[in-house]
Amino acid sequence: MAATARSVDIGIPVRVLGGPTVLIEYGGLRFLTDPTFDGPGDYPSPSGRTLTKTAPSTTTPAEVGPVDAVLLSHDQHADNLDHSGRALLADVPRTLTTPTAAARLGGTAEPLAPWESVELPRPGGGTVTVTAAPALHGPEGCEPLLGEVTGFLLTGSGLPTVYISGDNASLDLVREIAARYAPVDTAVLFAGAPRMPALDDALLVLDGQGAAAAAQLLGARRVVAAHVDSWAHFTETRRDVETAFEEAGLADRLRSV
Repeated sequence: MAATARSVDIGIPVRVLGGPTVLIEYGGLRFLTDPTFDGPGDYPSPSGRTLTKTAPSTTTPAEVGPVDAVLLSHDQHADNLDHSGRALLADVPRTLTTPTAAARLGGTAEPLAPWESVELPRPGGGTVTVTAAPALHGPEGCEPLLGEVTGFLLTGSGLPTVYISGDNASLDLVREIAARYAPVDTAVLFAGAPRMPALDDALLVLDGQGAAAAAQLLGARRVVAAHVDSWAHFTETRRDVETAFEEAGLADRLRSV
């Protein structure tokens, strides 16, 4: 049975739909991160691993409704972009992602290198600025195996700053982001602590302790944890993130979802 979509009251509407898929309503626009709506099963990856999805999405693309832009961390792995997610991109006006992903995907995919920005018009006037935040999908030097990834920042006149980490494992990069943007109002942090034997079991995405450290570096008023369920290669759960925030004295920042 599919779980119920998790709604988070953080001043802006956020729904965690399972895995890395999050719906964010911001400045009158609807943003969807890393769309994954396929059912449970085994999915190959370019690195040679088989990724096993263990639970269905909490909703369907039709139930999500219109989306103004997809914020895609990367396209290489099914736990960030699956078959149904790829199909959804054709119906979305803009997909913002890495330069290499944009080249592979074509269509409405637009490349954003780290710190590059694009402005999207708001329905009532003004714009939302989407900026690519640097990210690293594992330890230093992992790019030849795991590829290029990105995070995002959402800003706009009179709007709170939102940070979406994407599949980032580097706290050094979070420090760079914090130096430019802290404090942020809301941080959507991908966690789950996936690891890979070929990289000596190094973290490929933040673990709970890393997410708590990132929240502190960013001065985040509220944190939403994503990328913590539905895949067998995640070594930590949402509860592990909650425990890490409790131990760090940051439990009040983490939204219970």
